[in-house]
Amino acid sequence: MKAFQRPNPSETIDPQRARHLALERRQILTEDGVAAVLVNASESPLAWLARRKGRDKRPMISPHQFMAGEKLRADFTRGHLAPRMTANWEAPGRARGSGHSPGEMTDLMVSSRQRVGQAMEACGPEFAGVLMDVCCFLRGLEDVERERGWPARSAKIVLQLGLDRLARHYGLAAAVSGQGAGVRTWLAEDAVFGS
Repeated sequence: MKAFQRPNPSETIDPQRARHLALERRQILTEDGVAAVLVNASESPLAWLARRKGRDKRPMISPHQFMAGEKLRADFTRGHLAPRMTANWEAPGRARGSGHSPGEMTDLMVSSRQRVGQAMEACGPEFAGVLMDVCCFLRGLEDVERERGWPARSAKIVLQLGLDRLARHYGLAAAVSGQGAGVRTWLAEDAVFGS
């Protein structure tokens, strides 16, 4: 995959606004290859929970839970599953609907949508809604509790349980232990591991 660089952040973000953002540079997979992008880490409720410490001085969600939620969000974004919030001015005269006809969908979009569906099926209906709201639609825990009529601070517990199930689906674990817990891989006879 080829890597390409996005425009310089100082050219695209007003310096006054940038002071109030938690900007981080990350590598993401796009249809054009790997891209270095600037993201606002404070926009994600998961990032906020990962940075915040509980009474026991541990993060409110563990690194494997955070990675699972971010992986779901990346697939959701790549699959163009978010509803369109503005008019589509790209090609007038096309059929209405999601903005993408089946002929326009790329393999990356299709596979991303399939992965989101498989992840939601693996998590079950008990957790799918909360995971979609918090990880994909970036809704706050208080909003989720208010909408569903849940008691205060209950969404955090349900989210943690859902993220554990999602992490298990993705093969992420809090800790690797036991016999044979080392790295396993298939290599060609002439391949050298680590190069």
